[in-house]
Formats: sequence, structure tokens, C-alpha cells
Amino acid sequence: MKVYLKQIEGLSLAARGESNHWVVMDGARQFGGSKAASSPMELVLMALAGCTSMDVLSILQKMRQSLSDYRVVVKAERAEEHPKVYTRIHIDYYFWGDQVEEKNVQRAIELSQTKYCSVSIMLKKTAELTYAYHINEPIPEDDLPQP
Repeated sequence: MKVYLKQIEGLSLAARGESNHWVVMDGARQFGGSKAASSPMELVLMALAGCTSMDVLSILQKMRQSLSDYRVVVKAERAEEHPKVYTRIHIDYYFWGDQVEEKNVQRAIELSQTKYCSVSIMLKKTAELTYAYHINEPIPEDDLPQP
């Protein structure tokens, strides 16, 4: 696997992988960025959410679980000193549907977290990774990122 990155301006960067899709990144203003895009560390959490979600959704589909909606909220804490790696990460999975079976949700998440999601397995080497799931429950407002 290869990734190509180029500078746009300052700390605004664009990268693309072998899939040929561009991703834009930017840094905080105090470090010379313009905060015009997600930071690389935010993208790590997005990669985690995407990786585990692809697993969970495909496993639930194979289990013939029909969802009307699905969301994930990832919250993380970082080390105070450099390197400021993630030290704690918590994933909240939200499932909506009329006949979502809890045992299937548990199994799908367990398989993702222990066998299939490469991103979570890598992050577990530096961070305590925990999760919870919620079936047909609303996402608390303070769990949503503020603009």
C-alpha cells in the first residue's frame, strides 16, 4: 500500500492512496495551519470509526439484521507530552431498527474488535480501547462534535 501527499499551503495538505481519492488535512493556527480541514489525529479516529463500522455492518448484514440507521461516536484522550498518542479511546455504537437482536450486535462488535478491524487492533497497542452499544437510543447532544 502506498500514499502520496502534497503541500497545498502552510500546513494544508492533500493526500491520496491507491484508491485515488484525495483527503485534505490541516493543522491548528498556532502551528501555521489554517484549520481548514481535519487534523491527522482526527483522521485516525475517523479511520477507526470507518474500519470497525465496515466490519460490524457487513457482519450484521450476513446475520440478516435489518437496520434503519446506524451511527458511531468515538471519544479519545491523548498523552500530555510528546508523542501525544491516544491513551484512551471509547466507541459508542448506535443501532436503529425494528428487530435488531442484541446478541448479534454484541457478536458483530466483538468480531470487529478482536479479529477484523486492523485500525482498532493497532490502536490497542498504545490506548485502552473500550466500547458500548445502544439499540434504538438517541445520541446525547454533548456527544456530537460542536462546529
